[in-house]
Amino acid sequence: MTTGSPWRRFCRHHGGVAPLVSLVASRLQPGFDAIEPGADPVVRPSERADFQANGALALAKRLNLGNPRVVAEQIVAGVDTTGWAKRLEVAGPGFINVTIDEGWLAGLVSEQAGDPRLGVETSPTGRTVVIDYGSPNVAKEMHAGNLRSTIIGDALARLLGFTGDKVVRENHIGDWGTPFGMLIEHLVDLGEGPGAASLSVGELGEFYQDARRQFDSDPDFAERSRRRVVALQSGDPETLRLWKVLVDGSVDYMYAVFGRLGVLLTRDDVRGESAYNDLLATVVADLDAEGLLVQSDGARCVFPPGFTNREGQPLPLIVEKSDGGYGYAATDLAGLLDRFGRMGCDLALYVVGAPQSQHFEMCFAVARMAGWLEPPAEAVHVAFGLMLGADRKMFRARSGTSVKLAALVDEAVERAAAAVADKNPGLSTDAAAEVARMVGVGALKYADLSTDRTRDYVFDWDRMLAFDGNTAPYLQYAHARIRSIFRRAGEGVGERTPILLAQAPERVLAVALLGFSGAVAAATETFSPHKLCSYLFDLAGTFTSFYESCPVLRADDPHVRASRLALCDVTARVLGCGLGLLGIEAPERM
Repeated sequence: MTTGSPWRRFCRHHGGVAPLVSLVASRLQPGFDAIEPGADPVVRPSERADFQANGALALAKRLNLGNPRVVAEQIVAGVDTTGWAKRLEVAGPGFINVTIDEGWLAGLVSEQAGDPRLGVETSPTGRTVVIDYGSPNVAKEMHAGNLRSTIIGDALARLLGFTGDKVVRENHIGDWGTPFGMLIEHLVDLGEGPGAASLSVGELGEFYQDARRQFDSDPDFAERSRRRVVALQSGDPETLRLWKVLVDGSVDYMYAVFGRLGVLLTRDDVRGESAYNDLLATVVADLDAEGLLVQSDGARCVFPPGFTNREGQPLPLIVEKSDGGYGYAATDLAGLLDRFGRMGCDLALYVVGAPQSQHFEMCFAVARMAGWLEPPAEAVHVAFGLMLGADRKMFRARSGTSVKLAALVDEAVERAAAAVADKNPGLSTDAAAEVARMVGVGALKYADLSTDRTRDYVFDWDRMLAFDGNTAPYLQYAHARIRSIFRRAGEGVGERTPILLAQAPERVLAVALLGFSGAVAAATETFSPHKLCSYLFDLAGTFTSFYESCPVLRADDPHVRASRLALCDVTARVLGCGLGLLGIEAPERM
């Protein structure tokens, strides 16, 4: 059997800490402990066996023990292989080649099959994690640029929640500040009823643009808008009521779009800039009491160490502007004070585009200087790149305008409907529509999530909706294809069906299945959903190789047939669970 390629993929997608690798290392540990307690076996996949332990070479050198082959032989002599390894062999200058026992491997897969969580353990710490994502602006149409934060943040909320953290979702909407003066006055001019109705049906872009045009062209309207800002910030009841009408109408539409995307955010998760308004004075007072505020060109600033402008001069974080107003920095500092103070969170994730990296690093630095953010508590900017068009410029409509997010979802589902009809014209109208929705939305999400989030990616309809390659439709079809095996079989899988791994493809599939928990861990620990995507894509390919080489329903031996059905079942469950952790539905049939 050639095991090199599958084993290398297995290790690569788990950052070198795959569960099976760890298990093998633990079995080898007694032999290393006999020479130096706690020595690292350094276990890696191998082309010559299943695994290779390289720790004997470093151990021999560090302890001046002479020939590392002799050290490796001593380690092998001290390891009990009963029940888990077929053989341990010393090779080369002191490598230990490990060939594992199929029965042990089969037992691990059987345990995974009987576990509703498919081998993914929950964290014993149970951190409180606040995830700031989505974050569109009120009275502005949600556009394609809002997609990445929403999709990446939602996947992380699912992953962290699944692995045992208490996740608090926060949709930090832009619902405060000077533009609301002109927006409220425009609402008054339109009439409260017609104005609110235009917001709720999604005419947000037109509403904002009309208000801006009037502000720029009508001095009387501009003056009224400025007075309205003062009234809003001073808490005038009628102005606050009109502001709430504006926000509520916009949020209603926002969540209608979120609902179509199938994200976890709800109205209860809204925590806009306005929510921190009462904390802004406290932020200034706390920073002043710590001696951190410095007057600079009329503004009150903090100069965190290590941040400079292009001229090499210290870079200020402006907390209070020269006119007494507050900007984004003050609001974000108030958010940090609230999350690590009142909420007592252990980890705060900010799923925001990479261009904001310096802003957040400065905010985090100031929060640490003020004593609000102290280890082990941590704030992390989960940065992401741009979504580009085919011309590798910012993704836009042909007209050059921003693409509405609702329109993007519509087009995804429409295109998916055509692809599904071509793939399976026999589906009923209702079934085809439901599958098209799952495939369209899934394709939109997976195209984003399967890319390393720190990189820009090119938006390509044909590629993302293809039924081959690393796409959602390919994985969804793989899941549906496996489920169709059970419909043809007319039976399920027994609770205690023994797993048999007599053939090489069965063994390779078993190893790939055992990598699921490691893939989830790698994606969660680095806030990188693409690592789970890569694992699922490789698993689907591994299953295809197994299915083509090992007859399932046509297996001659009923025990082999039952075992292969069990492998099919675990694979489908892992694919379905993995896609679900990405916020993607897995159809039963396509």
